[in-house]
Amino acid sequence: MNDKLRPLSPWEYFGYSILFNIPFIGFILLIVFSIDDSNINRRNYARSFWCIYVLVLIILVILLLIGVTIPIIPSSTNTNMFPKA
Repeated sequence: MNDKLRPLSPWEYFGYSILFNIPFIGFILLIVFSIDDSNINRRNYARSFWCIYVLVLIILVILLLIGVTIPIIPSSTNTNMFPKA
């Protein structure tokens, strides 16, 4: 069978998912695999990760434009947390 058209096994999909989520190395390999055509299925899977990144970026921009903020640090406006004796 042609190696270019060989389907990926479920374990390969699982492994590539973990690999693409490694912060710096995964991003570089995502770029490499989305350009490389040695296996069409791996290339298409890497490109699907790009589609997910683009969708998340679009959603974040929309949320930013309508003024939705996501609190990272809880608000410290509650002064009744430690009542004075």
